[in-house]
Amino acid sequence: MTDDRQERIRVRAHQIWLDEGQPAGQHERHWHQATADVDREDEAGVKPKRQPKKKAEASAAKAPAAKTATKAPAARKPAKAKA
Repeated sequence: MTDDRQERIRVRAHQIWLDEGQPAGQHERHWHQATADVDREDEAGVKPKRQPKKKAEASAAKAPAAKTATKAPAARKPAKAKA
């Protein structure tokens, strides 16, 4: 398997995993589905759409932050009384 083909399969399998809500234990099924998708692309002569890594990483990094609740600021100690 060429490095480019394996990378395309890896990226596609990861995208399938994300699309399905990141289920645990489905990596083999995702890999086989991605392999079939890449094979179909190669047979049809279709070039896969490439997303810039920075954009993909940025959107992945922002997704979990949107789901978390905002924490309340930490409580402060009361000020010392002046004598």
